[in-house]
Amino acid sequence: MSDKPLITHLFTADPSAHVFNGRIYVYPSHDRETDQPTNDNGDQYDMVDYHVFSMDEVGGEVTDHGVALKLEDIAWAKTQLWAPDAAEKDGKYYFYFPARDAEGIFRLGVAVGDKPEGPFVAEPEPIKGSYSIDPASFVDEDGEAYVYFGGIWGGQLQQWSGNQHDPKGEEPTGDVPAIGPRVAKLTPDMKQFAEEVREIQILDENGAPLKASDHDRRYFEGPWMHKYNGRYYLSYSTGDTHYLVYATADNPYGPFTYGGRILEPVIGWTTHHSIVEHNGRWWLFHHDSSLSNGVNHLRCVKVKELFYDEAGNIKPVS
Repeated sequence: MSDKPLITHLFTADPSAHVFNGRIYVYPSHDRETDQPTNDNGDQYDMVDYHVFSMDEVGGEVTDHGVALKLEDIAWAKTQLWAPDAAEKDGKYYFYFPARDAEGIFRLGVAVGDKPEGPFVAEPEPIKGSYSIDPASFVDEDGEAYVYFGGIWGGQLQQWSGNQHDPKGEEPTGDVPAIGPRVAKLTPDMKQFAEEVREIQILDENGAPLKASDHDRRYFEGPWMHKYNGRYYLSYSTGDTHYLVYATADNPYGPFTYGGRILEPVIGWTTHHSIVEHNGRWWLFHHDSSLSNGVNHLRCVKVKELFYDEAGNIKPVS
């Protein structure tokens, strides 16, 4: 498998891949060159629109379907259209995205379209009770749909405890439990949370919550959920240590038990990914900054085949 970028005419990142109607659709963020300063708040990621891409199969021609949604058409959003995702239900397509509102607080929004490539029309308000970044949708085999989300530092997750906002909140340190990603079941219309947002626990091999100091394993951002042989796989980025890792559970809420690394650090500041099955093969979509020679806000999407061992453990991807 080639390690060349899937898309070279635009800078793209944070690829969320799904199979709709037998075709692979990729929903990335759209990086652009900017004069914004580079910092831990992510001000350099000054994104204003989304493109959707598709292909018949990995290795096939990639189609750019053009702009599917842009900042100026989202009434409540003021800046930073970061990593998105999409889902399908009853012939409609739902596009989930984060953005800062008028107060500078990240919220999650949803937009609706008739085709997987859009265009999408945004709801006039963000999802009630939503916060932070990196929405990842998951529709289970029973038809119930969920959104997983959350990112520390610029994603503001450290400012939320018990779903209450504290603008002075900080990432915990030391031996206390690490911050976990969030999850909420969606309403039947796919536009709102059907319940209070829950924090997910990620446990070590002894059943204890991962500690804040465990930077190689603890959650930072970029959650993704997929199911393999009846098990739920929560994968995510460790952020400041640059690993993609995973944990497993027997239900979509967890607690999840840490399983291991999927991908080692890539060129660029961090990584963000998705995992999808197509025609009996599993694929890891991720990004790095190789197209821009290491500029951390000018990234490119790549794809690699993913394998499991007989016990269902994900084999590290080289």
